[in-house]
Amino acid sequence: MANKSSSSGARTSPLSLVIAMALCCFFYLLGAWQRSGYGKGDTIAAAVNLHTSCDPAAITSSLTFETHHHGDDASSSNTTSSSSSSPASESSPEESFPPCAAALADHTPCHEQDRAMKFPRKNMLYRERHCPSSSTGDGEARLRCLVPAPAGYVTPFPWPKSRDYVPLANAPYKSLTVEKAVQNWVQYEGAVFRFPGGGTQFPQGADKYIDRLATVIPFAGGHVRTVLDTGCGVASLGAYLDSRGVITMSFAPRDSHEAQVQFALERGVPAFIGVLGSIKLPFPPRSFDMAHCSRCLIPWGANGGMYMMEIDRVLRPGGYWVLSGPPINWKANHRAWERSEADLSGEQQRIEEFAAMLCWEKVTEINEIGIWRKRLDPAAACPDRPPVRPCDDANPDDVWYKNMETCITPPVAAGAGELKPFPERLTAVPPRISSGAVPGFMAESYGEENRLWERHVAAYKKVNYKLSTERYRNIMDMNAGVGGFAAAIFSPKAWVMNVVPTAAELSTLGVVYERGLIGMYHDWCEAFSTYPRTYDLIHANGIFTLYKDRCKMEDILLEMDRILRPEGTVIFRDDVDVLLKVQRTVKGMRWKTLMANHEDSPHLREKVLFAVKRYWTAASEGSSEDGKKMDSSSEGKGSEE
Repeated sequence: MANKSSSSGARTSPLSLVIAMALCCFFYLLGAWQRSGYGKGDTIAAAVNLHTSCDPAAITSSLTFETHHHGDDASSSNTTSSSSSSPASESSPEESFPPCAAALADHTPCHEQDRAMKFPRKNMLYRERHCPSSSTGDGEARLRCLVPAPAGYVTPFPWPKSRDYVPLANAPYKSLTVEKAVQNWVQYEGAVFRFPGGGTQFPQGADKYIDRLATVIPFAGGHVRTVLDTGCGVASLGAYLDSRGVITMSFAPRDSHEAQVQFALERGVPAFIGVLGSIKLPFPPRSFDMAHCSRCLIPWGANGGMYMMEIDRVLRPGGYWVLSGPPINWKANHRAWERSEADLSGEQQRIEEFAAMLCWEKVTEINEIGIWRKRLDPAAACPDRPPVRPCDDANPDDVWYKNMETCITPPVAAGAGELKPFPERLTAVPPRISSGAVPGFMAESYGEENRLWERHVAAYKKVNYKLSTERYRNIMDMNAGVGGFAAAIFSPKAWVMNVVPTAAELSTLGVVYERGLIGMYHDWCEAFSTYPRTYDLIHANGIFTLYKDRCKMEDILLEMDRILRPEGTVIFRDDVDVLLKVQRTVKGMRWKTLMANHEDSPHLREKVLFAVKRYWTAASEGSSEDGKKMDSSSEGKGSEE
């Protein structure tokens, strides 16, 4: 009976199974659609899933993160602009952005010379940021074209070779090789520039100069991690401090030596275009372990000590200030400096008086180098300090376009804690978090944030395996938060410019610096203070959701294109609807893209968009002064279809 019953059941089971399976599939798909939250059926989810196969090889087959135009081929780089494919073969984008004129290869929107000369010279106002309007209200609207790379542009040498060599085609400016020849800044050698490591105050090399500083300043052991170099030249100090585990934020104005900051970034050294003039530096209080000026031409004794007070604001308690050059040791050098003894002695006296007012202790004076230290507890250590107005800012982190003042920044509140030496500092709970200075962040939530970014970066590396290599030296995080992305991707061969947008709900840049990382405030409705083609990788987490209704998505994307190197990479993380708009827009900017699911679930609205900027140069466009016509031969040799 049992066998007979079993046989009868077998005859009816196929139909039942088919019906059951059909019902299961129907309800599974219905549930998946309801959970997806797209409101557009399964079309978006299906499209995303098509690009994110479980097979890692399938993920990366349509997008490559390699470069094809290397610095070691600089001597023959003028041949790399031949086309292997045409953008016309792709589906037509909604808007296509033409190339700018070849003359705009170094376009820096907020630091253009013609606009700068319209502003007063007092306090270097004309060297500060002056951005074109997004409209035509000031007669200078923002460009809506793609800034071209110069003819023969190649990918810079990998670090650390890039510290010493820069391809001539990438920054073809030879004036510094003549003007600074005696000081050993830079030398022209055929198809490359060579940087021997010299400077105005250290013509024998930055290493020997740093050795002299190290007799007083504890670079070893990770106690001095973040340095600010004012008037940096070609940033050789920062380039050579890197090997000692010290990261330096260098800045200089765009002046007659127009390639200073450009050379620094081509070398792979953190830098931005800026000046100590009338507005505050874009950093929070207590950011740097050391500040440095080597013949930086800043009038430290002028304006009632305002510039020294600004250094005091960004200098951490216990931090060092180094002044190298005039007026230090003026008795031995006044003739060489072609200044009178009275002028130089008066300048040094004013500097010494302002240092005492700020409660800085004079540590030593070595030949032409003076070193001061900001005391750990200025309030307790200076009972005889002359009365100076304390800065009364309600929000000390609010510095964007705020004027400098002759006031002293109040000391940090008690109980904020001390910093660990680096690299322990990178993962330890920062004092601003432990003291509750950042609303919504305590030690537990801070740890969760870091673990989240470790997962995100691990997922990024499954798509872009080059993230674990030397492929990317100059990296930018456009919305850095507490620096979780930079910490998760940390490597001694790379650095991250952690940007905290002025539109962000929380001011977290102080936390970034307490981790031993660097960054600055910025408003992404304006151009960033850097030259074109200065970043290898840009990370944009929620940037378009943050700036929704504040400024145009296209303007932010065009700025990203300007500062991204040819064949550079962008990683967007945002809502799927936002990323679909981004994907359509960047097709008109000659970027290739790949959409990926959130690593936790394909049903989450947050997605990741990977993009690679194609290689093309002004020469491959046949770019004329009007720069209007887009040539079909826009990709460089070896770029992908």
